[in-house]
Amino acid sequence: MRLLVGDIGGTKTALGLAETDGGSVRLGETRRYPSASFGSLDQIVQRYLLETGATCRFAVFAVAGPIHDRRCETTNLPWVLDAEALEQSLGLTCVELINDLEAVAWGVPILSSDDLAELHPGDPCSQGNACVVAAGTGLGQAGLFWDGLRHHAFATEGGHSDFAPADDLEFALLTYLKSRFGRVSWERVVSGPGIVNLFDFLRFHHSVQAPDWLQAVIDTGGDTAATIAQAAADDQCPLCRETLNLFMRLYGREAGNAALKHMALGGVYLGGGIALKNLACLRRGGFLEGFFDKGRMGSLMRRMPVRVILQPNTPLLGAARFMALQ
Repeated sequence: MRLLVGDIGGTKTALGLAETDGGSVRLGETRRYPSASFGSLDQIVQRYLLETGATCRFAVFAVAGPIHDRRCETTNLPWVLDAEALEQSLGLTCVELINDLEAVAWGVPILSSDDLAELHPGDPCSQGNACVVAAGTGLGQAGLFWDGLRHHAFATEGGHSDFAPADDLEFALLTYLKSRFGRVSWERVVSGPGIVNLFDFLRFHHSVQAPDWLQAVIDTGGDTAATIAQAAADDQCPLCRETLNLFMRLYGREAGNAALKHMALGGVYLGGGIALKNLACLRRGGFLEGFFDKGRMGSLMRRMPVRVILQPNTPLLGAARFMALQ
């Protein structure tokens, strides 16, 4: 089967052509576009088809948001996607929409060892459910149910569950964010915007100012989260280092929460750009400390393998595999 596959996120949209044959997927002609530069997904797909000259009858789009009745109001874009409308506007026989983290989850079983970085080996003999947690523009989560023979992916919106503080600093963080946002979800602290929220909180908590060079990035609308993370990696700014350390501990805590809820003895997979770009910081210990810190469940957590997804095209591979298995 030949089909158009897409990964539609708040920051970028990736498109490619996939050939599926049973469980294998071959991917080609991948291109990425800045999502916010286009008024709709239709515009991006039309641009892609024009640039590549590609033709196909089927498409699967992995979308950052909940899917209901073949429609999705994207979480971090002002778009409403409708599969039937896309079929008509693009002249396709069939369009399927699936959650972007569900697509990642469908892709996990066909990743090679080179596509993964191990943070914790877990119990090599354990089998069972697995889960995916991905911090990027938002905080996506999905599950993989183990039926005894293979995994079946399913979507969740777990990243929007309530943030729960665990110590005095985090209670102060909750109070600070509650005054800004009202309800505080895990996505408010474990995501790219979450890094900025944590930095703003620590700056307020310590009554200090941002360094001039960082304030200039903030004032000009630059990528503040990436700048904070890089400054922490370069040991350039103590406040940035404290921010990223807090972020990693919280990321580990929420990944552990997801792992407990899915009983993920089959593995916990970290997706998204933040894990990929900050692998050295993930390995330093704060993430796993947060992950293992589950009281009486600590020994159970240590049985769960934890791996980082290095393959950036996993959502495209998973979208194609989803279609092939229907």
